[in-house]
Amino acid sequence: MFESLPALATYCAIMSGTPGPNNVMLATSGANFGYRKTLPHLLGINSGLFALTAVICAGLGAVFTRYPVIHLVLKYAGAVYLAYLAWKLAGASLARGETAAKPLSFAEGAAFQLVNPKSWIKAVTIATFFMPPGIDALAGALLVSIVGLVIGFPLISCWTLFGVGMRRFLDSPRRLKLFNLLMGLSLVVLAVSLVT
Repeated sequence: MFESLPALATYCAIMSGTPGPNNVMLATSGANFGYRKTLPHLLGINSGLFALTAVICAGLGAVFTRYPVIHLVLKYAGAVYLAYLAWKLAGASLARGETAAKPLSFAEGAAFQLVNPKSWIKAVTIATFFMPPGIDALAGALLVSIVGLVIGFPLISCWTLFGVGMRRFLDSPRRLKLFNLLMGLSLVVLAVSLVT
């Protein structure tokens, strides 16, 4: 049952720690709002990915295999949502009293996992290769999802802390605007890569 645990932990570390939409958004939010204000977004991402992985591993993945059009719809919805988030993050600012600029919420971070292709790839791969044999599907789904949760949180926190560390270099409105624009553009590139 636990033979594949090191491989699962390694896979989760690679998927959580490498660049992707979640990590780009967290770094941008960390730079603009700090760690504490980004924490709900971060927890939303981790919780949403936990729920997605558990549901896919418990058997919903078979539905997506049988009806590939669902995958296509999610792919385009994810690209559109990434483009929206790119626009939102590119306009983020440290200016006080600006009500339009605020970090994403717990619910927004969790809901984004439904259209984040990297999260789907991670969940489907875990369901395909890392489900422990010989135990109940629900227990196995919870086990692998908890591993992903425990491994993922510190790694995505590092991306937020990277953004926080960038704050001292973004001390002028011009630099901050340029940073937000570059991070927004990287989300656009990710969105385009999803549909090509």
